[in-house]
Amino acid sequence: MNRRRLQLVLAVGVMSLLAAVGVAVATGGRDIRERLSGYEEVPTLSSPASGEFKARLDRFDDEIDWRLSYRGFDSDVTQAHIHFGARATNGGITVWLCRTTQTAPEGTATCPAREGTISGTIEADDVVPPSANNVPQGIAAGDFEAFVDALRAGVTYANVHSVNRPPGEIRAQLAEDDDDDRH
Repeated sequence: MNRRRLQLVLAVGVMSLLAAVGVAVATGGRDIRERLSGYEEVPTLSSPASGEFKARLDRFDDEIDWRLSYRGFDSDVTQAHIHFGARATNGGITVWLCRTTQTAPEGTATCPAREGTISGTIEADDVVPPSANNVPQGIAAGDFEAFVDALRAGVTYANVHSVNRPPGEIRAQLAEDDDDDRH
């Protein structure tokens, strides 16, 4: 009788483990979690502002859910984006996150003035062709796959621009988080 009970417990345990692994594989998602600061800007700057960018990539959906929070700005925020550029370099805008000007694509959220949280979903229609110093950087409008490849390669960054610092006040290089407890 004890042997049958042990076999049943083991069978249920193995089935539970396989189900958990199946769910983990099926979601296929990866997280991005980064803290934004002036120390990441190019050129580096000291700012009381800070922020956090979070995103969830799902390889089975052609969309990325994201959230940007920021605080501590001495002047109003004017815009926030994801740029195509390696660490310690500046690159062109690839995705608009928020704006206060009319230069952004229609439907772009309005940035909270000096602190706040915004969120959204990035889809193929949100990808714009980046250009650095008027030189195209090779991602075409709507090329969601190329944008995701750039995210996974660690050659994108989020930054927030302000009235006092138009080129950008806080920034973070974006990379997939292999360790969910890192931040």
